[in-house]
Amino acid sequence: MNMNNKNIIKIGLFGYGTVGRGLYELLQRVPESGMVISRVCVRDVARHQTESPSLIFTADRREVLDDPEVNLIVELIDDADAAYEIVTEALRRRLPVVTGNKKMLAHHLPELIELQKEMHTALLYDASACGSIPVIRNLEEYYDNDLQVSVKGILNGSSNFILSKIFNEGMDHAAALHLARRLGFLESDPTLDLDGWDSLFKLVILTLHAFGVYVEPEQVFCYGITNMNDNDIRFAREKDRRFKLLGLAEKLPDNRLTLSVIPHLISRNKFIYSCEDEFNGVVIKGLFYGKQFLVGRGAGGHPTSSAVLSDISAIRYDYFYRYKRMDCAGELPVFSNDLSFRAYVRYNTEDDLDLMQFEEIYERYTSDKFHYAVGRVNLRRLHDIRPLLSERGIFIAAYPPD
Repeated sequence: MNMNNKNIIKIGLFGYGTVGRGLYELLQRVPESGMVISRVCVRDVARHQTESPSLIFTADRREVLDDPEVNLIVELIDDADAAYEIVTEALRRRLPVVTGNKKMLAHHLPELIELQKEMHTALLYDASACGSIPVIRNLEEYYDNDLQVSVKGILNGSSNFILSKIFNEGMDHAAALHLARRLGFLESDPTLDLDGWDSLFKLVILTLHAFGVYVEPEQVFCYGITNMNDNDIRFAREKDRRFKLLGLAEKLPDNRLTLSVIPHLISRNKFIYSCEDEFNGVVIKGLFYGKQFLVGRGAGGHPTSSAVLSDISAIRYDYFYRYKRMDCAGELPVFSNDLSFRAYVRYNTEDDLDLMQFEEIYERYTSDKFHYAVGRVNLRRLHDIRPLLSERGIFIAAYPPD
């Protein structure tokens, strides 16, 4: 690690929102850690200086990057483009970086991996995926010698919190959304959570560590819970199931790899059924060890900042990701979304039904105000028509067998 004294970590922090403030509060609880925040770059210096007068705030990123005492950068802002500039400049200066910006990572991982190697400088980002659960490090260190089959899970604690309030407490969608926002669980742009994009960015990151394959986010079908309504909730309850927004990366028998983010109708006998509130739950499946279930808080300042703190501690001991899957012997799987699956589709008109191009329909119901069909749909087709699905208010969920 590029520092004069490994016993003292002087952090240049970018962003002082929920997670940045949470990191500061954690460091106050462990003053003997030898980690201190040297400078903080924010937009509104006056407001934050009043909130935390003991810290030094600036609106100029150069004052942080040029500070000779800063020997580690922590990037926790919600602007992916600005985060990319900060992270790449820090790495070129051979300053190790911890980041939680999953959107930035999902769009730039191949370049960032090469930059790390060129500069011999660590970039850690366990905090970018699943909050307090060390999924990336587990994939890197503990599941690196087995044949991975799939990584599936609740990757967004905010949407899971909303769904839990709806199914467990009978809240309507708007009330649950308001509560999630008040508790600080939602991104500044809530569509990132509700439409599945936050889960998608995390899935892209996890897929690279699990299978050694980078898939561009734009290639993956992603559909969230924005269009879900009371009829859909009633359908789920009648089937003794509940909706969970899941990200899935699965290796198919012919060495294809498929990814998707979509609500699932989950039955009671699945691990993820009982994963509630702001918790994330990830099921890692291997050819020999079967299924492993990891669960932990996935939203909120302190759970995510604890992952940031863990990454900082790891860098202190010269830890870095080795990306073992990318360099493993044998042929890497190839991404494909040409497969079909059973789905529940709630639609509005016959044109909507035609749009889906069902391969088979097993069940269908229609009334004055509620129309749905259960049948096999093609993932590639869904990806092609995704904007139309959203515009027409169609809700779709995977409906796996028990």
